[in-house]
Amino acid sequence: MQIGVDVGGTNTDGVILSEGKVLVSEKTTTTEDVGDGVFNIIKTVLTKGNISPDKISSVMIGTTHFTNALVERKKLQKIAAIRLSLPAADSLEQMIGWPSDLIDNINPIKYFAKGGYEVDGREISKLDKDEIKKITEEIANKNYKNIAINSVYSPLNSEMELEANEIIKNIIPDANISLSHSIGKVGLIERENATIINAALANLAVDIVESFKNALKKLNIDAPLYISQNDGTLMRPDKVKQYPVLTFACGPTNSMRGAAYLSGIQDSIIVDIGGTTSDVGYIKAGFPRQSAIATDVGGVRTNFRMPDIISIGLGGGSLIRDNGNKVGPDSVGYRLTEKALVFGGETLTATDIAVKHYDLDIGDKSLLNKLDESTVKNAKKEITRLLEDAVDKMKTSAENVPAVFVGGGTILNKENLNGISELVIPDNFAVANAVGAALGQVSGEVDRVFHYEKLGREKTIEQASNEAKQLAKEAGAKESSIEINEINENPLAYLPGKSVRLQIKAIGDLENY
Repeated sequence: MQIGVDVGGTNTDGVILSEGKVLVSEKTTTTEDVGDGVFNIIKTVLTKGNISPDKISSVMIGTTHFTNALVERKKLQKIAAIRLSLPAADSLEQMIGWPSDLIDNINPIKYFAKGGYEVDGREISKLDKDEIKKITEEIANKNYKNIAINSVYSPLNSEMELEANEIIKNIIPDANISLSHSIGKVGLIERENATIINAALANLAVDIVESFKNALKKLNIDAPLYISQNDGTLMRPDKVKQYPVLTFACGPTNSMRGAAYLSGIQDSIIVDIGGTTSDVGYIKAGFPRQSAIATDVGGVRTNFRMPDIISIGLGGGSLIRDNGNKVGPDSVGYRLTEKALVFGGETLTATDIAVKHYDLDIGDKSLLNKLDESTVKNAKKEITRLLEDAVDKMKTSAENVPAVFVGGGTILNKENLNGISELVIPDNFAVANAVGAALGQVSGEVDRVFHYEKLGREKTIEQASNEAKQLAKEAGAKESSIEINEINENPLAYLPGKSVRLQIKAIGDLENY
């Protein structure tokens, strides 16, 4: 049996799966202490299902805490940022365009040093080991432990970042070092931004992972722990400590994976309607489509791996104004059961509209008897418009496609929409996010620049595929289950040697799943 948990901003959802079937599901209110919240939801589902802790083979958890920490400017650490680029790439300093309050929060110290590569692979200059030692000693004297290293064109060649890492580790053994080549893509500033964010979250990552482990220990669960990452797969706790940014947007990703699994539809639009927002994405072969553009996270432009998702201000708690012509984006959120009219409150919400329009058995329907029919009609029309617009933006062609609706706010729409061939609302739709977390797959990914001129296209792809499979195995995948899930080739005409950015992902089931 597997436990899946998804920690959201409002609710924490939990499920127990056995042989692919949902045995138990439950929702609880998210707590300020993430460990307490995980403890509560797991204890609740174990008790509800009358299941002994020793029957659990693995625990999978998705959390928004890292994203929230960045957005809310909480629990971030001060960082030192080193760019290997001199005598080039110094016209723009680190953290250009960052919100001032975020800069103040992480109190950065910034350094330029010799190193980096030209676009054709030539060295800008050799790494100056003495210079790195001097910078490191200054960082140590200022008592900074979280360090971000970014070398120009490091996705083409990571040697200088790795060498600088070793030098720093020798001087500051307990430093938390984030290397840009393992986090972001080609694009100096965006990759550097992602690396700095990762470094600022390093301490929080350790705290959260340990709080998860302590929760399982208190519950007497002796089973492997895995954390959701934003490509729809899982990673080990030690990897989370190293790459906390890879958890960003794992909540919507879990919902999309869960929706695909629960519905049996592997290629479709996914609409996840929560209490405040709705996330609209696209799954292909059961996995979220990845964004191909730079992504804004907490006001910072980044280019690390993120799912292609549109978020709109529509949820079950969305406020209704202007005789129903304005829906959201503000919401009563987790206070829905005390604020909404149908629960005895005084605030007209989208949930009230849904209950009235569809005659749902939620709350006390009689409290809506005096609700103006024109308001209901207008609000329902606006809800439909918001959803149709989001779906249309996510589609890549004019053809109608199926759509799977999940999330607690799914009650807002039960009708087909323009652009949709079929609307599917699967069983357990309200806890699709926790189901997605519990699916028990891990991945290995290769994302680098290769030169086809050296080995030829087929041989290069074969070697990169084998590398991705090996990484999946090291992540905990059963070797016999590992398959190549995705191959993307992007020719780089500005580089010599028939250069191609090659992205290959291998996916397999957990060994103990």
